[in-house]
Amino acid sequence: MAENKITSYPKEKINILFLENISDVAVTNFNAAGYTNVKKINGALTEAELMTAIKDVHLLGIRSKTQITKKILDAAQKLQAIGCFCIGVNQVDLKTATKNGVAVFNAPYSNTRSVAELVIGASIILIRKIIDKNKAAHEGIWLKEASGSYELRGKTLGIIGYGNIGKQVSVLAESLGMKVIFYDIETKLPLGNAENRKSLKEVIAHSDIVTLHVPELTSTKNLINKKALAWFKKGSILINYARGEVVDLDALRKALLEGSIGGAAVDVFPVEPEKNGDHFSSPLQGLSNVLLTPHIGGSTQEAQLNIGDDVSSKLFNYLEKGSSIGSHSIPELALPPQEGTHRILHIHHNVPGVLSEINTQLSKNKINILGQYLKTNDAIGYVVLDVNKNLSKNALELLRKVKGTIKVRMLY
Repeated sequence: MAENKITSYPKEKINILFLENISDVAVTNFNAAGYTNVKKINGALTEAELMTAIKDVHLLGIRSKTQITKKILDAAQKLQAIGCFCIGVNQVDLKTATKNGVAVFNAPYSNTRSVAELVIGASIILIRKIIDKNKAAHEGIWLKEASGSYELRGKTLGIIGYGNIGKQVSVLAESLGMKVIFYDIETKLPLGNAENRKSLKEVIAHSDIVTLHVPELTSTKNLINKKALAWFKKGSILINYARGEVVDLDALRKALLEGSIGGAAVDVFPVEPEKNGDHFSSPLQGLSNVLLTPHIGGSTQEAQLNIGDDVSSKLFNYLEKGSSIGSHSIPELALPPQEGTHRILHIHHNVPGVLSEINTQLSKNKINILGQYLKTNDAIGYVVLDVNKNLSKNALELLRKVKGTIKVRMLY
């Protein structure tokens, strides 16, 4: 976190709301920087509840359960940024967030090791048929046998989606003596001895274990369906620690019951409970060759600490420095502080003439621009201005009147 410094808006008036039991390290980081109005709620909120709670919030922290809809974003008139304390941002309406000038950050790398380790652990549990033996032992039955149990060494692991997590899984699997093949829609540099394959079908057909690490997109919904399940080697294993919509669970259940798929580990589901203790149901319940876990791929103390540090740092840097690196909505800018100036942020619709009008208005009023940075995306433009301290209030008012303005705020 950056040093405790004076900002144009009193820190004690900045309202910060953290939902879904976000790591205490995030609260600690903001408190240490002088932000005392930090509220933490253990569970998620419904749309109606959050529309009420968010009205005076400047920074919002969520995980994967909270859905940030257009209605919520439109009700959040003071909201500057959203921190997704998880890998994805698909729970946020990014189009509306961009239109409203709300920065959206996440932690794409912070829990990769935790997820990768659990994939390897699930692979061992399933290939050694630990689920059956554990159940028997708890029921007082001795079930010592080697039938149907195998080592990972020498087996082929197929990775669908060779991103941050997929690569970590690849490295761990190779260290255990597995052969690794992968498929990704983008060209990716293989790590170690991993081999790229040209199609999803080719990876599935040649793998003893298939693990999924793809984002939730229209193109990945039911990626593993009845047709794809027919490509699997008889008795092979499927692991889904990616997104709940990626696998057709009804089709998977049928394949497991028929024996064409030997086992499955699933950590994510199309519909998940809002909080601990809520009822949960899945077509895969009751199957002895299935390992079900409640979306805990990244739920380790180490991962949550890393995520808490990563996202709170991004929120802090945006709030106090205007740095938007890592944002999925505001164009990315990283800028050094400039001594002896006041810094103003201006977010506007990306239409011709806005920057020209900004410069014209400031020039007309004899306000010297000591530093200026501009970055745009398809929808909006983001300008950071360093101006003379004595004239910064005048500049702020002039910028608010510029046509196409979405948000203006003075940092310091």
